[in-house]
Formats: sequence, structure tokens, C-alpha cells
Amino acid sequence: MNKKPYYITTAIAYTSGKPHIGNSYEIVLADSIARFKRQQGYEVFFQTGTDEHGQKIENKASDAGITPKEFVDKVAGEIKDIWDMMNTSYDKFIRTTDTYHEKQIQKIFKKLYEKGDIYKGYYEGMYCTPCESFFTSSQLVDGKCPDCGREVQPAKEEAYFLKLSNYTDRLIEHIKTHPEFIQPESRKNEMMNNFLLPGLQDLCVSRTSFKWGIPVDFDDKHVVYVWLDALSNYITGLGYDADGNHGELFKKFWPADLHLIGKDILRFHTIYWPIMLMALDIPLPKQVFGHPWLLQGEGKMSKSKGNVLYADELIDFFGVDAVRYFVLHEMPFDNDGVITWELMVERMNSDLANTLGNLVNRTISMSNKYFGGIVNNAGVKEEVDEELITLALETPKKVVAKMEQLRVADGITEIFTLFKRCNKYIDETMPWVLAKEEEKHKRLETVLYNLVESICIGASLLESFMPDTSAKILQQLNAKVRTIDELNQYGVYVSGTKVTETPEILFARLDLKEVLEKVEAKKAVEVKEVNTDSEKAEDTQAQAVIDIPAKEEITYDDFMKLQFQVGEIIACEAVQKSKKLLCSQVKIGSQVKQIVSGIKAHYSPEEMVGKKVMVLVNLKPAKLAGVLSEGMLLCAEDENGELALMVPEKKMPAGAEIC
Repeated sequence: MNKKPYYITTAIAYTSGKPHIGNSYEIVLADSIARFKRQQGYEVFFQTGTDEHGQKIENKASDAGITPKEFVDKVAGEIKDIWDMMNTSYDKFIRTTDTYHEKQIQKIFKKLYEKGDIYKGYYEGMYCTPCESFFTSSQLVDGKCPDCGREVQPAKEEAYFLKLSNYTDRLIEHIKTHPEFIQPESRKNEMMNNFLLPGLQDLCVSRTSFKWGIPVDFDDKHVVYVWLDALSNYITGLGYDADGNHGELFKKFWPADLHLIGKDILRFHTIYWPIMLMALDIPLPKQVFGHPWLLQGEGKMSKSKGNVLYADELIDFFGVDAVRYFVLHEMPFDNDGVITWELMVERMNSDLANTLGNLVNRTISMSNKYFGGIVNNAGVKEEVDEELITLALETPKKVVAKMEQLRVADGITEIFTLFKRCNKYIDETMPWVLAKEEEKHKRLETVLYNLVESICIGASLLESFMPDTSAKILQQLNAKVRTIDELNQYGVYVSGTKVTETPEILFARLDLKEVLEKVEAKKAVEVKEVNTDSEKAEDTQAQAVIDIPAKEEITYDDFMKLQFQVGEIIACEAVQKSKKLLCSQVKIGSQVKQIVSGIKAHYSPEEMVGKKVMVLVNLKPAKLAGVLSEGMLLCAEDENGELALMVPEKKMPAGAEIC
């Protein structure tokens, strides 16, 4: 019997830097869905990968002094390492620098041009480099990019455009007649009301202002714009051929069953991508799901905010499966989720160590203590058993129903409801009391069998979300993971099976205070390393004597107009399109100022964070390379042009006046 195919994709990760835990959430979410579909009997093809072209990459590579290909090779490798670290079961990792993909993009572009769906013109508008997107003035929010809130720059250049109006009405009709196409429902309403119904502007699909992209083979001063390039990975990865000689994977798995993406790129996947497919005469994907964001505390994770958490960092504290549990369980269906150190420790202790870990440990320990590890179904039932058995049989159905709606967090909650019911069952039946009376040992055997059978059902369901934990539990019970179809009956666990003699501690309880202390200690080490480097630089420069030309004398009143204070740098990032500038967020008393400084050649953004510096606070704000600067960091310069930030000699609070 042939398995039914199921094709799921993630958005491909942009190779501008290391992905944070919010980015990693998407690959884990997709992995849990892919694993669950396999458990249901589907033949799954799960694709992810990296988006590697564009102006932002070209700029970053230039700043790093390496070629764009060298830059993306390094970052793509880092992204793949994290996806593997998170134990994700993707079938293909595509890169948009793959030769087959690049050749097909050129074919796709030419095909659409020859059909008349792509034409040459000029683009003039506001451009956001981080988002690789053009906007009209009316689309800007407070003069900034409506997607990321950053500064935009005016741009005018010759470009090719995709004629969206050719397919707008057809797309609107498709969305109306396929209510499942865009999920959640709120995202569909947003796309219809904000973009489609008011009318679409034709989409810019080529650029001439940079070179790091796939060349348009019939007009080589143009490169294919990143969105046509990136979105097409979903078909090129399956072996789509614009000439019609499609690979077997494409024939089997297209159209995609699910594109899983972040809500911030929904417009590209539900408007531009479907229109591209219509222009190519290819069926549309069955569903696009725009998942919410995973927030750190109260805000979106951002390097500029200094609140980024990384998967490898969290794994060091909690382990892979615990991190998978956190990100999957704490993300609501259509609202942003929140992750904090406090919440993670709470979940670790209550859900994982207590509800699950303690349940498995107690059950195995009692089986060894009372029956030498042999689990028998003596069949001595009582009324209290029925509630547990009924729930154990209903739980797989409930989880399937939640997963069909992509309500992954709710599905996990159903599994842990079963585990909690098992713990309650122990309290109700009191095995330690039954063990005291010989005539009740058959009843005790039945109780322990019910516990083991129910745990096996829960552990099998857990496989999609916490695969290693599921395997450890079943291995200790000497059982195998069951398919979803095999979970429709109770009593599958073979009577007379022996469990492990020594149960493994699945999750150890953590002390919140100790965890927070370790986090702070890690930060302190990083800051100390930065300060040590700074002190070495200061010692070196102190050995030189430098004469500089005297400037015009000022009066005391002139000097008193200047306000100097101690500031603490809490976040820092490089300024795009600049080889010299860093943009720092500087805490000064109760306020935070954004200050741009020409010190990129002397300090990396990471080195800056944590420094206490001297700041000219009341300098009139100005824009440097299009970025607002609200003050000045004070530096010293030697005869070789080396710079060193001025730092307080003694420990001083941020905001202390320099007088």
C-alpha cells in the first residue's frame, strides 16, 4: 500500500547571522508536524534551508573583508549545525547558492518575461535593506519600514517587475473559495483587507545596485531580486524544471501541504508567491500558516535590544528536549509566546521533572520493588481504572484533532493531561498500601500494568515533540513506539515484560537562583574579557606622548554648556552601508540614547556591550548614514589612528555626572 505524500517546508533562514531561539522555534515546530505525520503513516518530505543572496549579505561580507560566498558558507553551516543540534528530521537542506537552484531561477525569470508577466521599467521609492523590500511613502510607518521599523533610503533604479494585476482577481477568488489556504484566520483577513482588496503595485523582481544575486542571463546588469529567488526554493528543491522535465520528487510531493512561516513574511508567501505560481501554471500550496513570534520577556528578540537567546545557550542549561518542549508548549496558536529564564525553570521543574520524570521513575521503581521488574496484567479491575483507561484511549484522538488544526501547544497539553492523570491514579490506588497485603498483589499487578500501558501511550504521542525523551521512556519500559493507528486500543503492552532495573533521571530539578547566577556569571565573563582588552589598549597608548594642535580657547560658560555623563552600552550593532559606524544603545540614568560612532575598525559590536563609557549627552541629534545619533562617545586617539573609549577609572553607575 502506497503511503500518502505530505510536503512541509519552513521559510529558509536568511544568512545574515546566527539564528536566535525565535528563529529556531520555526524549525522545531515544522519538525514536530513532520514527525507526527510520519507517525500517522504519511510519506513526508520536509524541506528547510538558507536564503543567501541580496544587498544585506553583500554589505556584511564587505564589512567582514571576505567574499559573499565565503560569508554565506560560514553562516549557512552555523544554521545547519543549530538545526541538527535541535534534533530536526528535515529531508533536504536547500541553499539558494546551489547550482541547480540558480539555473532554475534564471529559467523561471526568462519564462515569465517571455510570457509578458515580467517587464522592464524603473523603480523609485523607499528601500529597506534589512527586509530587502521597496515601499511607497504611504506604506511607511512614521517614515520607517512598516515590517521592521528601521530606517529606509530613497532608491531609483532600472528594474524588472512582475505584473501582479494579471492574477490579483484570480488570487482573491482562490482565497475566498479555499478558507484553509491562509491560517490563522486573522492573517487571512489582514492580507485581504490591507493588500489585495485595495489593489497591488507590481512587484520589483530584479536589482542593479548590487551584484550578489543570480544574474538575469539575458540582461546581465540585473540580478534576480531576493524574493523571487528565495520563494522558488519550495519547487526547485523538489526538482522543478521550468522546461517541464520535472524530477520525481516534484511530481510526487507538489503542491505543498504546508508552508510554515513567520507572520512577518506572510505577505510574500500568500500574495507574491501564489501569483508567481499562477504565472508558471503550477498549483498553489494547500496551506500557508503564519505562526506568531516567540518573545523574550515583553519584546521581540533583537540584537539591537540586547535580549537575544540562542538555542545552543539554552541547551547548555536545559538539554535539547527541554528546549523543544519550552518553545512548542509556550507558543499559542495565533498570539505571540513568551520565553524567560524564570518560565523555563518553572516548566522544567513542574512539567518535566515532576509530572513526567517523577511518574516514570516511580512506576519503574515500584515495578522493581514489588515484582522484580516484571509487569503483568492480572486483570483485577476496579472502577477507578476506567477513568484512566478512557482518557488513555481518548488522548490520541484529541492530539490528532489538535494537530490537524496545527495547534501544537494544545496537543502537547493533552499528552501531559494524561501524565497528570497517571500521577493521580497512583494517589488513588496507593500501590504501597496494596503491597502490604498478599491477597491484593494481583490488584497491585493490574495497577502497575495500567500505569505502564498509559505511559507507553503518552510516550508514543510524545515522540513527535520530544523524540529523545520518548525513546528513553520506552527503552526503560522495554517497549516500542507505536503508530497513531496502534494507539486506538488499550492493553498492547506485553504482559510479563521486564522493565529496566535502574530508572534514568529524565529531567533534574533546577534552582532558579542558581540558574540566574550562572546566566549573570556568563555575562560577567564576557564583559570582563571586553574590559581586559580595553585596559590593554589603554596601557599601550599611555606609553606614547602625543602633541596635537591647540584649538581656540573657550570660556568657562562655554564649557558648562556641555553635559558629560557615564553611560552603559546595553546593545550595539553595525550600521548598514557603512564600514566605519557602530550604533550603540547607551543607558544613561533612567533613559537610553542611541549613539552612532565611527569606531567599527577598533571595536566589534560584541566588545561594546557592557562597557561603561563617557558620553557627551546634550549634543544635538543628527543622522549619520541615515541613522539617528543622540550623543557622542568620548575616545582617545594615538599617532597611529588607534582609538580607545574613555572609561571611568573606578566603578561608577550609569548616569553619573562627569564634572
